[in-house]
Parts: sequence; structure tokens; C-alpha cells
Amino acid sequence: MSDTTLEHLGARSGHAVEFGRDALIVCDNLVRIYQTGTIEVQALQGLDLLVDAGEMIAVVGASGSGKSTLLAVLSGVDAPTAGRVRVGPWDLMAMSGRERVQYRRSMVGFVWQQAARNLVPYLSAAHNVELPLSLAGAGRRERRARRADVLELMGVGHCAERRPREMSGGEQQRVAIAVALATNPRVILADEPTGELDTATSQEVFDALRAANRDLGVTVVVVTHDHMVSGQVERTVAIRDGRTSTEVLRRPAEGADGTGGGADGTDVIAEEYAVMDRAGRVQVPREYREALALTRRVKLALEADHVSVRPDRSVTS
Repeated sequence: MSDTTLEHLGARSGHAVEFGRDALIVCDNLVRIYQTGTIEVQALQGLDLLVDAGEMIAVVGASGSGKSTLLAVLSGVDAPTAGRVRVGPWDLMAMSGRERVQYRRSMVGFVWQQAARNLVPYLSAAHNVELPLSLAGAGRRERRARRADVLELMGVGHCAERRPREMSGGEQQRVAIAVALATNPRVILADEPTGELDTATSQEVFDALRAANRDLGVTVVVVTHDHMVSGQVERTVAIRDGRTSTEVLRRPAEGADGTGGGADGTDVIAEEYAVMDRAGRVQVPREYREALALTRRVKLALEADHVSVRPDRSVTS
């Protein structure tokens, strides 16, 4: 049963139902305001987002839309200004400094676009993977077993004794994912992990993230401009002006025989939906507004099975 259905049932019974009660990641009217000199910048302006355990989603948006700020908040690097943010049992609005460190060590792993931010340059791949385990207090046997497992899963077991400068860009990023997986987190957050790679290498890195999701059950949230990456996940969330604006949901096409549409089962149907927040607000795409000359006021009409939106044609003096 969906959260929306639960909310309606709760309202009818007089009992409030927590938004996103069953989701792993919950952003409820999330606000993040930065102070730059005397200017306030609202990077997130009441963003709502739910991610279920085991999902792999892509987050897209123009520069300055708030997508990287969202990852910074979810990773515990940045503190939210207002709203509610929960990841698993962790309330990110109420964490102390010590709890924030523990959260980042145990709950989430992070992969940056720049390999230099992911790996210690003078350590081998094996020792890079062992480092977060050592900080978490793991013993030598546990560290070695875990590093072997995650490096092999990422397809870079052959890089175990190499330092970053001895690896290709794709190998560095796959080792970085192995480092993020070292402490067995429930969530991997990746900020443009394929942004500096060619198409073939980008696919290798994305396949490594998908392996983490599929084989380890890790929930993966990827911020990307790469259409190849965003087109391969079941859900792509677009952020515009600090709010979720649209979602694209993908599902396998069904052939005449009831099986996957293509001979290889890879045909996919993608449908785009506008996202309505809990206050009933919907962001109408700019091309729609311009095509119909929708400006400050619009007319809404409740039809039998839909709501129509029309421009205000009244003549004003």
C-alpha cells in the first residue's frame, strides 16, 4: 500500500500517518539555506523525496538546481536548515557531531566525481579499502577478507597492490566504490561518478554500482548528467529550483506473448510524471507554460477523470 493511500486512510480515521513511514530515505519539506556574505541562497526549497530500501535511482537537474546539496545533506556532510530528513533509523535533523561521524562511517558510503577526492594517493587499492575498516575498529583478518570481496565484486581485484596513479580512471572509480562499500553501508551516494569518463568506461562504473545494488542489496542514489546512466535505472528524479519536479519511471515492455518486448528482453517503456508535493504544488515544465502562455494566474477545472489547466484569458486594463 502506498504512502499516499496510507495518508488518506489515516486522515479518514483521524490518525496522522507518518510520511514515508516505510521508506529507507525520507526528505519531507527539506530546506537548505546557505549564507553567502549578506545574501541567503535557498539551495533546497521544500523538497520531498522517498527512496525505498534496495532501490537504485538517478537524480538529475541543471547546475544550481540543488541535487548536489541533496547528496551533501543525505551524506551527513551538510546539515539541513528545516524540514525532516531520515535515513534508516537516523534523524539527520537531530544528530550530534559524534552521531554524525558514526552515521557517515556506518550508514552511507560516498563516491565523488574526482578520483583524487575518493582515494589516498600514496596507498594501494587494498589499503584504501582497509582504511575505513581500520577507522571502524575492524581486525586485520576482517579487513583483508572484506577488501578482497569488494574489490573482486567491483572487478578490480587485479588492482589490489596498485596505487591510484597506476590505475586508469575507470579502475580508480571502481576502487572508490569498493572503498564506499567497505563498511557494509545500507546506502551508496554517488555524485557524478562517470562525469570524467568516456562512454565505455562510464558503463563499467555504472555496472559496478549496479552490482553493489543487485548483489549486496545496497540502496544507490546517483546524481548524474549522463543520459546513459539515468536511462538505465527504473526511476529518475528531476530537481528544479530546489524541489523535485518530475519523475521518469521505467518498466520492461510486454510483448504479444506476455514476455519482455524485445528478443533480448531489454525493451523498456519510460513514462514521465510531474511530482505533486504534500501541499498540492506541481511544477509545470517551462515548455508547457510557454506553449500555452501560462503566467501568474491559471484556471483549474475538475473533469471526470482529470484536472485541466488553462491560461487566464481575461482582459485587464
